[in-house]
Amino acid sequence: MEELIQRIVSSVGIDEGLAKTAIGIILNMFQKEGDAGAVASLMNAMPGAGDLASAAASAVSDGGDSGGGLGGLMGAAASMLGGDSPVMGMVGDLTGAGLSIDQAKGVGTELMNFATEKAGGDVIAQVASSIPGLDQLL
Repeated sequence: MEELIQRIVSSVGIDEGLAKTAIGIILNMFQKEGDAGAVASLMNAMPGAGDLASAAASAVSDGGDSGGGLGGLMGAAASMLGGDSPVMGMVGDLTGAGLSIDQAKGVGTELMNFATEKAGGDVIAQVASSIPGLDQLL
């Protein structure tokens, strides 16, 4: 995971702590919403991924976004788009953690590229197709 973290730090321009948090938020959403078998394959291909996802799950449930700032804005956008989708919730968590929308997209792109290298395109396609709305962000 260190390789991915450093890629994100370099390409997105955020610090290591925020990169770990962002990766964890995305992976946590994958675990909660994605095809269990495909997500397990993905997580197994990236040692340390489970730890980041668990840490993010704790942080989101403990701290979470109170509804203000960009996280609240994303919640309003989700409502206008027809509900509280898992992807919109994830974007809200990412912006609530301190990322801009462009930074969140950069983290997602780097994570998916890395995951494709490690787990293969078929696994990533299974994960993406099992989470409504995720393919629109990729």
